[in-house]
Order: sequence, then C-alpha cells, then structure tokens
Amino acid sequence: MAPTLGIDVAGPAETAWEVLVDLRWWPHWGPTVRDARLDDGATRLAAGATGRVQTPARVWLPFEVTTWREDERVRSWAWRVAGVPATTHTVTTLGPERCRVEMSAPWWAVGYLGVLGVALLRIRRLAEE
Repeated sequence: MAPTLGIDVAGPAETAWEVLVDLRWWPHWGPTVRDARLDDGATRLAAGATGRVQTPARVWLPFEVTTWREDERVRSWAWRVAGVPATTHTVTTLGPERCRVEMSAPWWAVGYLGVLGVALLRIRRLAEE
C-alpha cells in the first residue's frame, strides 16, 4: 500500500479539485513545482494528459496522467514524471462545504511525505480562501 497523507478542508470538494487539476495553481501549493504546462496548451488536467513540469532547479520534466477517476463522491488522478510513477491526488466529498484531500507516494518514495504534507497545508489554505 502506498504511503498516504490527508487533510480535511472546510470548503467544497469542487474547489479543492480545481486547485489540484488547474496547472496555474500548482506553483502555489507544490513545493517541488516552479511551473507546469500541458502539451495541448490547456491549463486544466484531463485523463491521459501529457505535459512538462518545471522543478525549482528550473529543469523541465515530462509527465503523463496515468489514472483518472471522477465520480459522485471521489475524484483522483495519478501521474508519471520522467517515466517514473509519482503521486496520486484524491478529493473526497464529506459534505456541501467539507472535503478531504489526500496524496499518496510510491512506497519507495516515503521520504517525499514531508513535501506532500507541506502541499496539503497549502491546498487547504487555497481551497478555504
């Protein structure tokens, strides 16, 4: 099982989801993201999307969305960065103005959980504003 961190958000699931799938938000919550672009020029992720993500060291890495789920209560997406399985991002609706955001890392990247913790705190702040 992948190591997972989560945080409850006092805001609608739709808002938290938009923070996760709109690339314009990524530099605001992702400690390891300086910029991101989709190959098709869009700003919002979709199933199978491909693009590039820029690290704080200004290195551009290719990415691909590998899983996508949107149902009535749970939405999630996962990706590969530079061909390597990376994080999974999940938003679960808990009520009209409540949700839970979770991020999972591959088991071999357990050291990345600290970065995910910072990201979750930032996502909560952005979704509750």
